[in-house]
Amino acid sequence: MSVTELPRTDPVRTEAPAAPPRTPRKRPSTDDNPMRILITRPRDRVIIYALLGLMGIVFAFPLYAAVKKSFDGAGLGNYVTLFTQPIGDVSLPMTYVNSFVLGALHALIVVSVSVLAGYALSQLHFRGREILFAAILLFLAVPGTALIIPIFHITNEMGLFNNFLGVALPEAALTIPFGVLLMRNYGSNISESLIEAATLDGAGHFRVFWHVFLPLAKPAIANLVVLCFIWSLQDFLWPSMLFSDPHMATAAQAVSSFSNVLGRTTEEFGRYNASLVLLAVPAVLFVVFGLRFIVNGLTSGSTKD
Repeated sequence: MSVTELPRTDPVRTEAPAAPPRTPRKRPSTDDNPMRILITRPRDRVIIYALLGLMGIVFAFPLYAAVKKSFDGAGLGNYVTLFTQPIGDVSLPMTYVNSFVLGALHALIVVSVSVLAGYALSQLHFRGREILFAAILLFLAVPGTALIIPIFHITNEMGLFNNFLGVALPEAALTIPFGVLLMRNYGSNISESLIEAATLDGAGHFRVFWHVFLPLAKPAIANLVVLCFIWSLQDFLWPSMLFSDPHMATAAQAVSSFSNVLGRTTEEFGRYNASLVLLAVPAVLFVVFGLRFIVNGLTSGSTKD
């Protein structure tokens, strides 16, 4: 009887599981910190931050001096008096309201015109587009003081003295060229595939503008709104020229009004410095909380996908 040989079976080799692939360490994006574009070496980082710290101390010293001197005389009562008693027919809380209304009108006019012009100059192709854009940029070189006499006569003819719109219009006229520049550059960096896809789906210019351009341009729009409010808060020329009613005084005007009314006694000097601190609060808050929008608006869309 022959023995049937069974097939030879090799022992099963169990291989160790492969090690998971190593994920490369993610480098910090320049979007998280735009200063990384400039800072490339540790020595550069030390120098730049040292200079920024020194500049911060220099610019913060006047604010520190005003806060310190604001407690002269009645101490904290200087601040309480400013909110309860008007100074020279000028109410400090009302200056906040007037400045906010003026800044809102300024931002509304500038954003409305700049967004439409930015879309047209970046997405529409027509003859003379670059010449028109260059002509708009020329108005950036026009100083506000050169327009005092024309604006005074135009405001008088339109009956806009002691009217928020009368001040918002010249402010917007000087800001619109910058707004057009900002929105046009941002719109030029929007991916053309998105515009082409919307066009192939049958969308016209209005739908492309409303559903594609506006949502993508939100960082630039937020940047422009914050800048309009900041520039409107520090504007002294146009409110002083076109507002004669003390009840319509803005925060920038109130600084000069309080300086003329308050004397040089210790108590009044303390109230004057307290008014400087309170009048600077809105501008400081807009800068602190709006800095993120300003940085995002300037850096977002800087690269085209």
